[in-house]
Amino acid sequence: MEVVFGVLGPVTAWDAAGGPIALKGPRHRAVLARLIVARRRVVPVGLLVDDLWDVPPEGAVGAVRTFVAALRRALEPGRAPRTPPRLLVTEGPGYALRAEPGQVDAWRFEQAVSDAADLPPGRAQVRLEEALGWWRGPAYADFADEPWARAERSRLAELRLHAVERRAQARLDAGLAAETVPDLDAHVSEHPWRESGWRLLALALYRTGRQADALAVLRRARGILAGRLGLDPGPELRRMEADVLAQAPGLDRPAEPETAAARLWTRAAADYDRTVAAGARTRLESTVGLLRDLAVRGSGGLEAARGHRLAAVAAAEEFGDPELTARVIGAYDVPANWTRSDDPELARRIVAAAERVLPRLPPGPAHDATRARLLATIALEMRGTRSPRGPEAAAEAEALARDLDDPAVLAFALNGAYMQSCTRAGLAARRDAIGAELVDLSVRHGVVTFEVLGHLIGLQARCALGDFTAADGHAAAADRLGERHELPLVGVFTQWYAVLRSAASGQAPAAETEAAYRAAAARLEGAGMPGLSGGLLPLALLSVRLTAPNPLPSGDRSPVEVDPADGWGPYRPWAEPLALLHAGRDDEAKAALRALPEPPADLMYEAMCCLEAAAALSLSDEPVLRRARDRLLPAAGELAGAGSGLLTFGPVATWLARLNAALNET
Repeated sequence: MEVVFGVLGPVTAWDAAGGPIALKGPRHRAVLARLIVARRRVVPVGLLVDDLWDVPPEGAVGAVRTFVAALRRALEPGRAPRTPPRLLVTEGPGYALRAEPGQVDAWRFEQAVSDAADLPPGRAQVRLEEALGWWRGPAYADFADEPWARAERSRLAELRLHAVERRAQARLDAGLAAETVPDLDAHVSEHPWRESGWRLLALALYRTGRQADALAVLRRARGILAGRLGLDPGPELRRMEADVLAQAPGLDRPAEPETAAARLWTRAAADYDRTVAAGARTRLESTVGLLRDLAVRGSGGLEAARGHRLAAVAAAEEFGDPELTARVIGAYDVPANWTRSDDPELARRIVAAAERVLPRLPPGPAHDATRARLLATIALEMRGTRSPRGPEAAAEAEALARDLDDPAVLAFALNGAYMQSCTRAGLAARRDAIGAELVDLSVRHGVVTFEVLGHLIGLQARCALGDFTAADGHAAAADRLGERHELPLVGVFTQWYAVLRSAASGQAPAAETEAAYRAAAARLEGAGMPGLSGGLLPLALLSVRLTAPNPLPSGDRSPVEVDPADGWGPYRPWAEPLALLHAGRDDEAKAALRALPEPPADLMYEAMCCLEAAAALSLSDEPVLRRARDRLLPAAGELAGAGSGLLTFGPVATWLARLNAALNET
C-alpha cells in the first residue's frame, strides 16, 4: 500500500507501514488538503496563494513552491534525484495530487457507502460500520474556517449522517431492531432536523413491540421541527405516524434483504460447496469460469480475476495433468480490445505455463480445440511485444480454429489475431475485417461478449479509416449490448470515442475537448485497466494541442508545452524529446530522439510515430524525419492514432506532407 491520506479528522498522512508522515507546518498541510479537495484536478499556483493567505506576502508563490517541494520529499522519500514525482505533480499552471481512490480515506468512505447500497443487509451493516470507523473527527478538522474547505466539509458531513442512517436501515432489515434503538436515539438527539433518523427510530421501536414509544418519538419530532425550525413534518414522517396508528402490516416485516437472483445465487453456491469436494478438478475449472465472468464486469472484478488467474493455473499444474492445465489456461477467454497488457509479468508467466503444457498435449484432432485455445492465449498475452512468437501463435490458433466446428474457439482465436495486428502502421483494414467477422460469428451463435468485442474493434478500425458514420454505428451497438448484458467497461471506451469524434470534427474548442478528455479519464480511473489508462490522459491532451492550427512552426523549439512530470507511463520515451525541446535543451532532445526504438506493436503505433515526427520537424533532424516518414507511409490514408478509438493526431497524409516538405521531397 502506498501513502494514505486522512482528511476525516485532522489532515494527516501515513506511510506504507502505517506510520505517520511528518508534514511540517500548517501551511504544508493546507496545501495538501487543498489539493485533496480538488480531487486530482490541477490547482493553479495563484489560487493556492489566495487560499493560503488573506493578504499574500511578497514571495508567496515561491513559498508555495517551497511547501510543495517539502511535501514531495515527505511523500516520496525514496525518489531518486531529478526523477519526476508520481504523486504530487506539476501540471500546467499549478499542482495536482494524483492519489488513487483508495489512498484518501474520504474517497474510500464515499465508495464504501456507495457499495453498501448493493449489498445484503448483513454485509451492508459490516461495510458501513467499518467505513464509519474511519472518522477521527470532523472532516478537514484543522481547516474548519477556510472557505475552500467549507463545501467539502459540509458534503462529507452530510454523507456521514446518511451512512449512519443507512447502517440503521441495514440493521433493521437484518432483524436487529432492538440493537438499533440506542444508536438512533443518540443520532436524532445530536441531529434533530434529520427526519429520516426520526422515522427509523420510530420503526425500530415499533418492531420491538413499543408502539406507544414509537408514537411518542414521532410527536417529539413534530414538536422539535415546529418549535425550532417552524416546519411541519414531511410526508415520510406523516406516513409513518399514520402507519403506526393503523398498525400497518408492512411495519412488522424487515425489507426484503435480497433479490430473487441474489437468493438463488446464495443457495446455489451453498449447494455447490456441499456437493463438490474442495480439491476437485471440477471446482478448479468452475473457478476459471467464475473468473472469466468476473473479468467482464470491470473495475474490481477485472483486477480480482487477474489476481486469481495465476493461482488457478498453478493449482492445475499441481495435479500433473497436462490436459487439465491446458483447459484451465485456455478457458480464460475474456475478450480484449486493448493491445497493451495490464500486467506484463502476469502475462509472461501465463505464456510460460502455456508453452510448458502445449507440447505435452496428446497429438491428434481430439485436442485441437484445447491446442487452439492455448495458442490464442499466447497470442493475447504477448500483445504489444515485438516477439515473433505472438504472430506465429495467432496464425496457428486461427488455422486450427477454422478447421473446427466451434464458434467460441474461433472467436477466441480471432481475438488473438487482432492482438497481433499492430506490427506496423496501416493495418486498420485488417482489424476491420477481424471485427466484422467477430460480429457476424457472434450474432449467428449468440456469443455476446465477442459480439461486443467485434463492435469495439470495428469502432477503432473505422475511426482509423476516417469512416465515422460506421464507427458511430459500432459505438451505438456496443452501448446497447453493454447496457443489456451489464458490461460496464463498454461505456468507458464509447465515452472516449465520443471525445475523439468531437475532436476529429474540428468544431469543438480545444479547451472543451481537453475538459471532455479529463472527464473520460476520470471514468477510466478504477476500471482495472492500467495498460490502457497509464499515460493516456497526457497523451490525449497533447493530441489536442498538436492538432491545433499551425502546431508545427519551423525552428528549434517544441511546438507545444510538454511537462515530463505529467505521468506519461509507457509513452514517456516519445514525449521526452518534446519536453527537452520545450526546456531549450536541444542537444539532449536530439539524442533522445535518435535513441527512440520502434514503437511497440500496439494501437498507439502511429501516434508514437507522430510524436517522433513532431520532434524531428522542430529539430530538422533528417535521419529521424526519414525514419518517421517510412514508418507512417503504409498508413497514408488513415487518421494517426485514431485506430485506438480514443484520440487522434490528425490525418497521416498531413504528417507525411510536412515530413516530405522538410526533406524537400514530394
